[in-house]
Amino acid sequence: MSIGASGVARVGRRRWWPFALPAFLLVFAFFLLPFLLNVRFAFTRWTGYVEDIGWNGLDNLRSMAEQGILTGALEATLTYAVIAMVVQNAFSLSLALALQRSGRVNSAFRAVFFLPVLIAPVAAGYIWAAIVAPAGPLNRAIGLLVPGFDYAWLGHGFSALATTAFIDAWKWSGLTTLVYIAGLNAIPRSLIESATMDGANAWQRFWRIRFRLLAPAFTFTIVVTLIGALSAFDIIMATTRGGPGDSTTVLNIAVFTQYGGGFFGTASALSLVVTALVAGIALPLIAFLRRREIEV
Repeated sequence: MSIGASGVARVGRRRWWPFALPAFLLVFAFFLLPFLLNVRFAFTRWTGYVEDIGWNGLDNLRSMAEQGILTGALEATLTYAVIAMVVQNAFSLSLALALQRSGRVNSAFRAVFFLPVLIAPVAAGYIWAAIVAPAGPLNRAIGLLVPGFDYAWLGHGFSALATTAFIDAWKWSGLTTLVYIAGLNAIPRSLIESATMDGANAWQRFWRIRFRLLAPAFTFTIVVTLIGALSAFDIIMATTRGGPGDSTTVLNIAVFTQYGGGFFGTASALSLVVTALVAGIALPLIAFLRRREIEV
């Protein structure tokens, strides 16, 4: 007895949930439930120094703001995220333009630039901490051109924040490069050839055709790199641990510090700020970039 297409569709509609149920349970147990509990604890007086957990409303956020922890962490997080996002996308787009064409040499370079993606963030942080140390290879290389050059890249406020953001961009640029290469290869070659025949130079072909038709790739890469940088933790812990002072104390580092000090309620409140910051930036940004795709 054969089953028609409508019968198969009805069976499919009835039988999908047993396959999806384990995934739903895992998401609920390891993401949704901890998140809901964290929302509750964010508004409680929960520390390792008192036995009772009492409701205190917005006091956790208020105390963090009064101590300058919240504002300082927000400023460091946003600065870090913008630097990492801009550097990573600019570098990756440049690499994609250089390595767009398939070939043995370009394939080898693509593999080389993708290698940092396979390195653990903590390992990448330790590697670069040694490279940018005052007696490290970077200063020695610069010293060949500028005799006596000696600079502690991770020992000064803004340079430490910028350096860790550059490390973040280096770590993930290989993945972003592949996305841009895929976007460039999806552009019809006939458009580039027609523009060339019409007398458009390389810059005009890039700006008026490639850059505009890369809108879907930009939507993905900008949002992903920005969200990843807003959630930074591993690289900073491996390089500066939030220092010097609190110049690289981004929100997740502040969460770690508060939790390590036994202030679990304030740590929960700060982690809730991370979630709100990511959602508050990512959702409008996605909507804006998607509208740009349609306009293009």
